[in-house]
Amino acid sequence: MTEAIDERRAADTACPDCGTALTGGGAYVAWCAGCGWNTDPGAAEEPTGRIEQARRRLARRYGEQLFADLTAAGGRDGATGRTGRSGSALLATGLALAVHGITLALLAGGIAMIVAGEGLVPFLGAVPLVVALVLRPRFGSLRKETADRPVLRRPDAPELFALLDEVAGAVGTTGVAAVVVDADVNASVHTCGVRQRRVLTVGLGLWEALAPQERIALLGHEFGHYAHHDTRHLLLVSHAFRSLDTWAYALAPQPSASLLDDLVNLSTALPRLAVEGVTTLLDHLTLRGSQRSEYLADEAAARVGGSKAAAGVTDRLLCAEILVGSLRRETIAARTRRNGSRHEDAVEGLWRRHAERAAAVPASEYERLRRVGELRGHSVDSTHPPTHLRHRLLSGGEEHAPRVELDAERAARVDAEFDEVRRLVARELLRG
Repeated sequence: MTEAIDERRAADTACPDCGTALTGGGAYVAWCAGCGWNTDPGAAEEPTGRIEQARRRLARRYGEQLFADLTAAGGRDGATGRTGRSGSALLATGLALAVHGITLALLAGGIAMIVAGEGLVPFLGAVPLVVALVLRPRFGSLRKETADRPVLRRPDAPELFALLDEVAGAVGTTGVAAVVVDADVNASVHTCGVRQRRVLTVGLGLWEALAPQERIALLGHEFGHYAHHDTRHLLLVSHAFRSLDTWAYALAPQPSASLLDDLVNLSTALPRLAVEGVTTLLDHLTLRGSQRSEYLADEAAARVGGSKAAAGVTDRLLCAEILVGSLRRETIAARTRRNGSRHEDAVEGLWRRHAERAAAVPASEYERLRRVGELRGHSVDSTHPPTHLRHRLLSGGEEHAPRVELDAERAARVDAEFDEVRRLVARELLRG
């Protein structure tokens, strides 16, 4: 009903450029589907920093190139499948080893200065030792990750973990050891600890906005990264990026407030340029592989959840700002409530209201957002291809029937296992 009212309101106003009745309106942007007037009324948020800007440019270029290659190959990238590691991946591994070699050299040099040095040398040896400790690879800890967020394990949610194992098996990999739940409009699978146990992070801001079959596609995408070898998921390369980011932060120029600041900035100029150069080179060697991995993960999502569901997930990612705004309004509204029982009522109904708002987004808004994506080159981040190209490949390529189907009865059982963590995350979110 709301969508129909909004469309009628828009139809009452003609496009000032071509005279066509406007689309959208009401809670959504009024725009012209004919000539594109007012399709993108807002300004695109530009990334800060030269490295991130370069990453965005590379991401868009590689994403478009790979889309053309995949389209020409009928949605398949046979030349870049699991037939072996590419030369770029091998070079990236070698460069990552060199980055870690510098950390090891600092560690060894600091220890040698402390053990064998005389006078002030042992004290000076503490400097490279501390730098090496700061740059050391960090494997993370499941205990630390779950210190302030709810976590589900197999005994807590047997139905959920059975579903996760089924989806992982359908894409050719294994499941996870734990599921961490938060309010973000996101989801991911990563490894932590020395044993590199896999952890799924479920952002309820996205999960609750998806239909059951779209949730299967989302899981298929995340597990697909481990079925297809993503160079950036390799420990050597991912930790090398972290070390380079640490160097870049430490060597960043300071505001010029005195002559000493200018001297410090001058002395760090060459090392800073070297770090930027190595980071850019490592980006060049890995970004194309990362983009390919995203497309292949999308294909895994389509195969396990169905093409329609996988395309639906990319639509939800396009309207991420709408979903974030929905949760922000809930937080603001909660601050105006004073009665405890009313607050608890808001907690119980939060995710239902959020899902209803997501379901109410009209098809015309998704079409506008896809056009905005084309204009801006929208992507989730610099490691992802443009979102509109991902959607186009999923909706225009080979139609896949789902390998794993989540019927209403099973979806209800899985949802029931989320009940307690859903309330915990809602309470935390409404506290602001």
